[in-house]
Amino acid sequence: MTHDSRSALLRAALEAVDRGWHVFPLRPGGKPPALHGEKSCTRTGECAGGHLKWEQRATTDPDRIQAAWSRAPFNVGIATGPSGLIVVDLDTPEHKGSSDAPDGAATFGALCERTGHAVPDTYRVRTTSGGTHLYFTAPTGVRIGSTAGTVAASVDTRGWGGYVVAAGSILPAGQYEALSTPEAAVLPPWLQSVLQPAPKRSQAPSVATAGQSRRYADVALANEVRNVGTAQPGERERKLFTAARALGRFVAWGDLPRHMVEQALQEAGEAAGLAASECRSTLRSALNWSIVHNQTRRETA
Repeated sequence: MTHDSRSALLRAALEAVDRGWHVFPLRPGGKPPALHGEKSCTRTGECAGGHLKWEQRATTDPDRIQAAWSRAPFNVGIATGPSGLIVVDLDTPEHKGSSDAPDGAATFGALCERTGHAVPDTYRVRTTSGGTHLYFTAPTGVRIGSTAGTVAASVDTRGWGGYVVAAGSILPAGQYEALSTPEAAVLPPWLQSVLQPAPKRSQAPSVATAGQSRRYADVALANEVRNVGTAQPGERERKLFTAARALGRFVAWGDLPRHMVEQALQEAGEAAGLAASECRSTLRSALNWSIVHNQTRRETA
């Protein structure tokens, strides 16, 4: 690799640091970390108190970065957790190993549409496989881990425990390229609710609490059915999606039968003017997600 390429990679690392992001070296021409593993750790220097992994060794110190990149043309890794970032990875079908798999950009766009939101405008990086990374700033004090397929098909996220390849990094297939707005937007609340499971309580509720929850569930069902049935054009699918997400927890807790929720919301959605197939698709995905993420009864129920 030429001296110019090495200088460009150093600039890429320093530009990430200027944004407040924590970086570490990746193997030249590749994506794996270029740091020693635990088995080969000498327990000296930074690791004198015990082996430090790449997430712990990622830095914003320009002097350390200058020293590291003077040794080799490392690609640039951004440790998303310490950087306060959530990065949404919109993958391509080929990268997932199947040309029949859905495109991440399409499935994420469809999710945004179902929830009544536009695809967020934020800092983007095009990957060498043709995918896109959407960068978001995590809310202060919130710790969100990485996910695979939780948001939608071919959509992964990188938070704590994850990293992304920074713009300017060079692979045999090409270069990671920054696109659009230079600023990373704050993570949208609706997307945070998808990524962050509901808080759990340590023990099962008492019989009295469970009875109260069932009564609350009945009231919630009636309210959500009314909200969907009276929804105006332009907000009907969003209200149906929101209602299914809200009621799915009661299905997960055993307070409402799933078939009852589906039938009530299906009828309300059709009454509001939605197509039957559209209702079924929205209900299925929203209920499935809510049931998976609400297996333990919440304290506020």
